[in-house]
Amino acid sequence: MSQNILVTYASRTGATQGVAEAIGKTLAESGAIVDVKPMSTVTDLSPYSAVVAGSAIQASAWLPEAVDFISANQHALSQKPFATFLVCMTLAMKNGEKYRPFVTDFINPVRRMVKPVSEAQFAGVLDLKKIPSLGDRIKFGISV
Repeated sequence: MSQNILVTYASRTGATQGVAEAIGKTLAESGAIVDVKPMSTVTDLSPYSAVVAGSAIQASAWLPEAVDFISANQHALSQKPFATFLVCMTLAMKNGEKYRPFVTDFINPVRRMVKPVSEAQFAGVLDLKKIPSLGDRIKFGISV
């Protein structure tokens, strides 16, 4: 019997969605039945035997809607295998690997609610055209 796995994500510019889709593809190739959905569209976790949840990092934290999703579904998530991932631009910088121990701590609010069986951190992708405000585009353009 195949596992039915949900891969859900919160994203601002699409990089986290891309990571979620890649995770979903890998799980499907191993024989699982996989749904990849934005957290904002997930209303019921009962059809799933496992959940993978991820968020983009903004201001050194999971997106608020991602933390809210984990909080609202804390009980259901604690009853099944749960894995988590984050996507962070810091890891994409030239010396980003040296910040991995720091970036790993961004999952702490999730860890306090539900203990993941697995965690992963991925480098973000920056497309300045997808950053809505000019100030943020300038800030990101200078920092990477």
